Amino acid sequence: MGLLRPAIEDVQARHPDAVLVDAGSGNAYLGFVLYELFLKDAASGTLLSIEGRPDLTERAKGRAERLGFSRMKFETAHIDTATYPERIHLLMALHACDTATDDALVAAIRHGADHVAVVPCCQAEVAAQLKEKRPVVAGSGAMSQLYAHPWHRREFGSHLTNVIRALTLEAYGYQVTVTELTGWEHSLKNELILGRRVHRENRRARVQLERLLAETGVTPKLMRELGVKPAAGATQVPDAPQAEDSEPTPPHEPS
Repeated sequence: MGLLRPAIEDVQARHPDAVLVDAGSGNAYLGFVLYELFLKDAASGTLLSIEGRPDLTERAKGRAERLGFSRMKFETAHIDTATYPERIHLLMALHACDTATDDALVAAIRHGADHVAVVPCCQAEVAAQLKEKRPVVAGSGAMSQLYAHPWHRREFGSHLTNVIRALTLEAYGYQVTVTELTGWEHSLKNELILGRRVHRENRRARVQLERLLAETGVTPKLMRELGVKPAAGATQVPDAPQAEDSEPTPPHEPS
């Protein structure tokens, strides 16, 4: 709550009818705490919880009715198919698994969210792409050693995924902070990406993003949805031998 407070207070000060969205809300615990602290005593403002599992949505809806949280709304839908308000002021996604975090970021960017706060979870898509592709930057191909072994591929893929996400927010005009949500003793999935929209776009960040895509040869869902292409002109590096170990099973954090 301390990490989100500046964003919430900013949107409440500038937008009395602030719209907060919790994408992939699970049991909506985050939403209930936010409503209690920031919306309960406010004259207006809405919090929309989006969750794909109907049983969790109905349970949370009943809890909101008992608590009298009348401006807490619920929608049963996956993040990528949900019907969003035309304008979002703060979009959050806590442990939205793998590409679901990409779906949340796409929604935030397309609906002009003033603030974004995501804690990614179980990033597997890019690691799978790294297994199939070689880096395309000209040179010796030494960079592929960063993910030659399955364990390293998993960790490097996770890190690369979040770097691309942060750089994408910057390219679309957000001032980005990447920090620790909580200590490692509580969760291995503790990277918090915060974004505040301050410009329409950042061309320098866009160029860096396109170069990074070209040099690593990956195309995450976030890039496909937003139509971001790698920089042209890179050449393919010859294949490097890959370790034959089995892929490690990633730790999973429940929503």
